[in-house]
Amino acid sequence: MLRSSLLLLLAAVATGALADPPPEPKVERNVAEDDQVRIEELKVRGETKKVTVKNKLTKAPEYEIVVNDAGRESAGGTGTGLPKSGSGTRVWKVLKF
Repeated sequence: MLRSSLLLLLAAVATGALADPPPEPKVERNVAEDDQVRIEELKVRGETKKVTVKNKLTKAPEYEIVVNDAGRESAGGTGTGLPKSGSGTRVWKVLKF
């Protein structure tokens, strides 16, 4: 009885080890550009993860839009006192290391 249980356990472990790994997530990089700005968008599994905006006309630094994750949003709001918005929040990088 113990020997057959051990063999079944080893067979299950060996089968799991030989199984195909999960597929890599689909990653898309989209760029929209005109004579004033360049917008770079990163999507993973169809969900926007990062948006970077670069101004071409002025010396203004580029900024990133942190996209709100609807799955992690609290029911009451953003927790900052600001209303919920699907557009995200602008973030400027001050220091680069």
